[in-house]
Amino acid sequence: MSEIKCPKCGTTFKVDDASYADILSQVRGAEFENELHSRLEASKKQANADKELALAKSEAEIEQLKAKLKAAETEKELAITKALAPVEKERDQLANDLKSKTNEAQLRETSIVAQYKGALKLKDDEIQQLKDMKAKLSTKMIGETLEQHCQNSFNQIRMAAFPNAYFEKDNDARTGSKGDYIFRECDEAGNEIISIMFEMKNENETTATKHKNEDFFKELDKDRKEKKCEYAVLVSLLEADSELYNAGIVDVSYKYEKMYVIRPQFFIPIITLLRNAALNSMKYKKELVTVRNQDIDISNFENDMNEWKASWANTMKNAGKKHLEAIEQINKAIKDLEKTRDALMMSDKHLAIAEGKLDDLSIKRLTRGNPTMRAKFEELEKDKS
Repeated sequence: MSEIKCPKCGTTFKVDDASYADILSQVRGAEFENELHSRLEASKKQANADKELALAKSEAEIEQLKAKLKAAETEKELAITKALAPVEKERDQLANDLKSKTNEAQLRETSIVAQYKGALKLKDDEIQQLKDMKAKLSTKMIGETLEQHCQNSFNQIRMAAFPNAYFEKDNDARTGSKGDYIFRECDEAGNEIISIMFEMKNENETTATKHKNEDFFKELDKDRKEKKCEYAVLVSLLEADSELYNAGIVDVSYKYEKMYVIRPQFFIPIITLLRNAALNSMKYKKELVTVRNQDIDISNFENDMNEWKASWANTMKNAGKKHLEAIEQINKAIKDLEKTRDALMMSDKHLAIAEGKLDDLSIKRLTRGNPTMRAKFEELEKDKS
């Protein structure tokens, strides 16, 4: 048995071992729990303090990181802004250029459309006027009016575009026929640049027998050749519904050389086109003439050289003949000299014989058989001694 004293009242009482052990375990459990609770509370307080310190430290680090991140973002934004500045400037410039070009293109398109519409309206008005005039005029007057239209169109720009050109009616009927108008232009030196025979054809819509453009090709070609013109142009309002002739300038040189069919509105353009082509051709012609002149100079030089060669060959031939004649004469002279030489040699031989005979000549031989002469020579010898 064990005794236990109450700490509050001081009473002592006994308990058996099992109860004592149970009370002891309870006391120990309570103390343990109190100690554990105290420690837990202390640990919690310590943990809270550490947590607050760690939190404060983390918050400070976070603030520092935020500051660094903000600084980095600011620096990045500045770098991006700096890098984007020229790109954005170029983009804005391109956008402005595109906008300007778009506006310019739109204005140009609007202007072209307006000009085209205006020109189209003028042509429509002109065609309508011609139709109205055709309805009112006789066939002869219709033709004359078309000619007058071409004459007026040319005169309006004559001094500005064709100051050296001639455009007049063809009044020369000596060959049996004549065209309507002849266009000729020369350069300042008087060289012809281009010439065109024009024929104007029209008829009233109420005319019973309708003509075709090709009905006049043969006669126009004949007039062109007789008047020595380079080109032939038929200005025609015939076959008004023809898509071929209404399309523009029609080249019919597959039938007749250098011939074209046009509507009146292409009268000035056809002259301009053919004239510009002729000017370019003149340039090449001049170059060709220069080359030909150079060829002529070379040919003349070659001819002169060939003539000199022929003359020299003839002279050499004559000299050769004379040389042969001289050689023949020399040979003949040689033969004569040889004969003379032989004669001289024979003469020398005879002279040697004569000299030998002279050497053998003596007074004794001369006076032999001539006592008188011998007596004379003997007397001369005595006188000498």
